[in-house]
Amino acid sequence: VSTQSTGKHLQCELIPSKTSITIRVWFANRKAIACVRTICSHIENMFTGVRQGYKYKMKSVYAHFPININIINDNTLVEVHNFLGEKFVRKVNLLPGVTCKPTGNKDEIMLEGNDIENVSRSAALIQQSTTVKNKDIRKFLDGVYVSEKTHIDELPEDD
Repeated sequence: VSTQSTGKHLQCELIPSKTSITIRVWFANRKAIACVRTICSHIENMFTGVRQGYKYKMKSVYAHFPININIINDNTLVEVHNFLGEKFVRKVNLLPGVTCKPTGNKDEIMLEGNDIENVSRSAALIQQSTTVKNKDIRKFLDGVYVSEKTHIDELPEDD
């Protein structure tokens, strides 16, 4: 299990030690200093993804026509059927490292993976595939929405 990220756009030096990673930047302007915090966040997200993983739960919300969600192709392809009563089948390929499973609850699916960017982008692709076009979006609230963001394995608390 691994994740990777490149910070090639920033001239910096990463110095790993046994317990920490030090980021060193010389003669930085404001943009470079802002990028240091972004790199720190990416590193923390990668550690959390490898140790715990990320899990997004999504619910289908509908007023009249029940939305059917099929998970096929080895849990990497999501099909959305009967959205607003349409016959068109919406197909969403999940990004690498992301799998989709039913939760057991009605109209709910779960996306799991180690990379928070791929898991959240896959959830966004599913949500964007069910956007309502040419209607009042205040009235037509049908779609598939993220209902919960958690980790796959919760770490025990150190007391």
